[in-house]
Amino acid sequence: MKKLIFGLTIFLGYCCSDGDLEIETIDFDSVGIQQCGSVTTDTRILFKINGDEALVLTLQAGVLKNEVSTETIQSTVPGQSEITYRIFDGTVNSGYFCDDIPPVAPVVTEEITAEDGLVLINTVATEDSSFEHTIQLQGISLVNNQGERITDLTINDFGSVVTTSSTED
Repeated sequence: MKKLIFGLTIFLGYCCSDGDLEIETIDFDSVGIQQCGSVTTDTRILFKINGDEALVLTLQAGVLKNEVSTETIQSTVPGQSEITYRIFDGTVNSGYFCDDIPPVAPVVTEEITAEDGLVLINTVATEDSSFEHTIQLQGISLVNNQGERITDLTINDFGSVVTTSSTED
């Protein structure tokens, strides 16, 4: 009987999941920002695509302004802005986000919405009467459905977008 219990214990020890995360690193720093159409002060959706992954930033209304910011503009996640990380079953392109009718493929296999963090925006005037908005992410916390936190989140510098002064707020 003791041998059976010992054998069963050893067997179960090898069969149980060790709880490793399927996603260990999210790295979008080297990928450029995309959007649907021209960026204006009304733009709310910006995204980055890296093969079969996408990072979607939904900005709070009115956070992009055609004026120089004297202080860093902060938008809380998830209260004011939203960060969503998606994994697809194949390579995704901007049509998934921009087409009036999204394509049927690729399909989202996992979607994780950030539970905490900040979107930081600094705006400067450019020589051609436009405004450059540098967007950074701070303290973004992604937790999957199993309650596992994704580590090594390398998405601090989301990137820059430019709006023109001819666009009204």
